[in-house]
Formats: sequence, structure tokens, C-alpha cells
Amino acid sequence: MTGFQKKLWIALIIMALLSPLGIILPQKFNAGDAWGEWGTDTLEKFLGYVPEGLKKMADIWKAPIADYNLGDENASFIVQIVSYIISGILGITLVGGVVYLITRLLVKKG
Repeated sequence: MTGFQKKLWIALIIMALLSPLGIILPQKFNAGDAWGEWGTDTLEKFLGYVPEGLKKMADIWKAPIADYNLGDENASFIVQIVSYIISGILGITLVGGVVYLITRLLVKKG
């Protein structure tokens, strides 16, 4: 592993560890949902309507870990924070694995 790759992995892990800021800061400042993670009901409150294309496409994808939460809707704040970190690490690992496999398939050693 090169020095750049080590730095990249460290940066990705730090970002995964910082990911709970997306739920901590909105709660601390009474801001509601994390920015950009709105459902169609919240968008309707903000905009007064929901675009037709969004209505049609909103339910196509269901996340493997709903709301990045390994507990239920009433999980404690600590469980939510740990769930965010685990979700981030899982996502980084999955994407890293896919990139690694694609690289191994496409790049031939000379």
C-alpha cells in the first residue's frame, strides 16, 4: 500500500467517525432533519408541493439500513451515533471492495 493510499484510508475512516455530526448538529440546534435527508412529506412542507418525478421515484430504493439506524425508531442517541459510524464504515468498505475488484479485473500487471 502506498503512502497516498494509507492517507486516503485514514481520511475515509475519519469521515466515517465524523458522520454522526449529521444527526448531532441538527438536534443540538433544533434544526429538524439532517440537511438534504428529507422525505416527500418534509419537502411538501418546505416547498408547498412535491415534484411529480420525485413522487414516482421516492419509493424505488429502500436503504439496507433504514435511517442508518441499527435500532428501531426509538433507539437511544448513542445507538444512533454508533449506527451512523458503522453504516459509514460499511459503505466505505463496500465501495472500496468494488473499486478494488474492478481495478483487479481491468488493470493487468506488466
